[in-house]
Amino acid sequence: MTRDGSDPGAGPEANPDLLREARAAVVEHAPALAELTPGRTGNLSVRDGDRVAVTPTGVPYDSFHAGDVPVVSLDGERLAGRMAPSSEVPMHTGIYQHDRPGAIVHTHSPWATTMATLGRKLPPVHYMIAAVGREVPLADYAPYGTEELAANVVAAMAEAGSDAAILANHGLVVTGPDVETAVENTRHVEDICRLYLRASAVGEPHVLSDEQMATVEERFESYGQQPDAE
Repeated sequence: MTRDGSDPGAGPEANPDLLREARAAVVEHAPALAELTPGRTGNLSVRDGDRVAVTPTGVPYDSFHAGDVPVVSLDGERLAGRMAPSSEVPMHTGIYQHDRPGAIVHTHSPWATTMATLGRKLPPVHYMIAAVGREVPLADYAPYGTEELAANVVAAMAEAGSDAAILANHGLVVTGPDVETAVENTRHVEDICRLYLRASAVGEPHVLSDEQMATVEERFESYGQQPDAE
């Protein structure tokens, strides 16, 4: 095993043609994790069909190339890549098997992780939470990298109808249709966690009602640049 986490003497070959675009997307967006999580503790992945490109474990986010990026099956079997995959592969593949999003971001971002240590879900204190749902639920604690943690996250997100979950005493996971959206929504959730905790230090934050959130969701459908009608 080399110091950068690769294992040149064992495991699959780089196989650069397998999930070429997804692996390139992992390389492009992995540096965003440095802004969201301490050290090398975050990870992200991009799904293409029944295969997943995921950040390698324990290496700086800007120190690997597409050929290094591990590719795994939805069962967690390593198919390609010069480096070993993230220890959180079970969580990523568990979510993909259940919800089939296009990408997943997992961080230990400070404000969301503060919520995690307090054992709190994130209620709708700001309308931008609608980017991931009406709340960000709290998933029960389980050791990192385990099937139990994956099951807890999937269950929490499914029950809340949310694209994100706070992991008790751990961190945050956010899904999206693509990696750009997943990264952007991770930032949204982190910002709302910050607002919630700051407001809680002063008083009790006001929570938007289901009716108010329904209005937000309706307005979100026409938010941004829309294609011209033919």
